[in-house]
Amino acid sequence: MNLPNKLTVLRVLLVPVFVLVMTLGLPFPASNIAAAAVFFVTALTDMLDGKIARKYDLVTDFGKLMDPVADKFMVFSAMIVMTASESFSYMRTVMLWATLIVIFRELGVTSLRMVVSGKASATTLAANMLGKIKTVSQVTFIMIALLEPVILGDLLGHAFTYVSLAFMVVMTVWSGINYVVGYSKYLTFK
Repeated sequence: MNLPNKLTVLRVLLVPVFVLVMTLGLPFPASNIAAAAVFFVTALTDMLDGKIARKYDLVTDFGKLMDPVADKFMVFSAMIVMTASESFSYMRTVMLWATLIVIFRELGVTSLRMVVSGKASATTLAANMLGKIKTVSQVTFIMIALLEPVILGDLLGHAFTYVSLAFMVVMTVWSGINYVVGYSKYLTFK
């Protein structure tokens, strides 16, 4: 259990903490600030575990399996709890659709990776730049959605939240299509 793996486990353990903070009924803005702090630490572990694992050659099978799973737990739970939260009722329908797009994309790409894993090299299956931008856009959207109401209130009609949501959806779909196209040469249909 090296440091990158411990950070991955910490990320998984912080997911229910985030959900608890969001559902405790803390008064605004304490709820958003506390949730943003927990989510920031969770996202920071995502960035650090990969960098440390690659830099110090600490890549393990556990890390290769759990790192993407922990990422999905982190983003899925944040988006689901935000969709259900009264604090985000002003954008519930948009959040629902964005959450479904993110979940479908992640499950689709993960399924594709499983199918082609025996046919493609580890380098082919590794996250590419669009996938990394997609992850950063998801984390950025969640942080903006949590903190914009604290910093700006409704001054701009949650403009930064909506713009970051739109960018996140575009990157999620684009990177998903990119993976499908890239993996298509490994798929057989008969």
